[in-house]
Amino acid sequence: MLAKLIHPFLKFVNDSRAIGITLLACTAISLIAANCGFWSSGYVDGWSAGFDGSAGHHLHIGFLSLPNSPLLVINDALMALFFFLAGMEIKRELVCGELASIKKSLLPVFGAVGGMLVPALCFALFNKGTSFINGWAIPTATDIAFTLGIASLLGKRVPVALKIFLTALAIIDDLGAIIVIAIFYGGQLQAGYLLICLLTVGLLWLLNYQKIPFGWMHWILGILLWYAMFNSGIHATVAGVVLALLVPVKQLERLELKFHLPVYFIVMPLFALANTAIRLPDNSLHALSGSLSWGIITGLCIGKPLGICTACYLLVRKKWAVLPSSTNWYQLAGGSMLAGIGFTMSIFIATLAFDDNNVQDIAKISVLIASLLAMVVGYVWLFNSPPSPASGKL
Repeated sequence: MLAKLIHPFLKFVNDSRAIGITLLACTAISLIAANCGFWSSGYVDGWSAGFDGSAGHHLHIGFLSLPNSPLLVINDALMALFFFLAGMEIKRELVCGELASIKKSLLPVFGAVGGMLVPALCFALFNKGTSFINGWAIPTATDIAFTLGIASLLGKRVPVALKIFLTALAIIDDLGAIIVIAIFYGGQLQAGYLLICLLTVGLLWLLNYQKIPFGWMHWILGILLWYAMFNSGIHATVAGVVLALLVPVKQLERLELKFHLPVYFIVMPLFALANTAIRLPDNSLHALSGSLSWGIITGLCIGKPLGICTACYLLVRKKWAVLPSSTNWYQLAGGSMLAGIGFTMSIFIATLAFDDNNVQDIAKISVLIASLLAMVVGYVWLFNSPPSPASGKL
């Protein structure tokens, strides 16, 4: 009886579309809860309510300084697990995947760079000289789970090589987002805690040098690294990536499998619920007609595919790279449109870019609209793509 109940659940979570469906459902539930019923105010305010009754970022318990609200616990602590998983994916691709050689990595690397620069420029064109310019990185992100989930819905219309290309591109995009967060969206640096970070990384490296299997000592040092990073002025989630890059190569696959379910079906749904608890303004159309919204929507829906396709075209034209096998330019353009699904990382950057909750909400709603547009347009485009074999020629 128990097996009959568990089997459909296991079948669902192992489906490549499950993550996207779960996140969409959580987003819909959160938006409804935030805008309908007598509980809406409590629901929205509850996520950001300080544990100590204050609005401060840090909760002080003795000598410890920790996140001070459910939202901060999710964004600063639990999301470190998401970045840990992303970091392991990056390392695996760099060591033995699509990014392991210059020849294989050239197209997705340049595509990702173009797919970050052009959206940032689009945003800057709309917001130059405004107070919103700090959000320039919001439309540079790609949500790998949604992008590949929509690609999977299309079956054989999306060549396997194109899915691999999109995976590599999204992973490089994640790496770029991590670098941007670390450099541009931290706080005032604290030298003492930065020193603790460096010493902790040194100890982790020493454990690997001594060929000690990844275990409890690594986890204790990982928690210390997160704590020091949280108080250092660098965003705490970067600790997840640093720890991931110090995981021995032989243990990457085991740990990725171990973290896949809790990250994508606990951490990410909680992130979606907490970060889309948005009260829609009465003058929604007016609020979403400003430069902030246009910068995000244009960046994700136009800047992303334009940047990716332009970079790839230049590389193929120069004969420095070739298109993914069995993929034509029409299909590459469709895949680039799907890369405009920013969702998780774009929303995350929006929470870091602005302190004003109302501005954050407008940015988040704009990300949701842009991501939905990218999903629909990319799906329709690829559904109607000609099934001709790839050609590096136009």
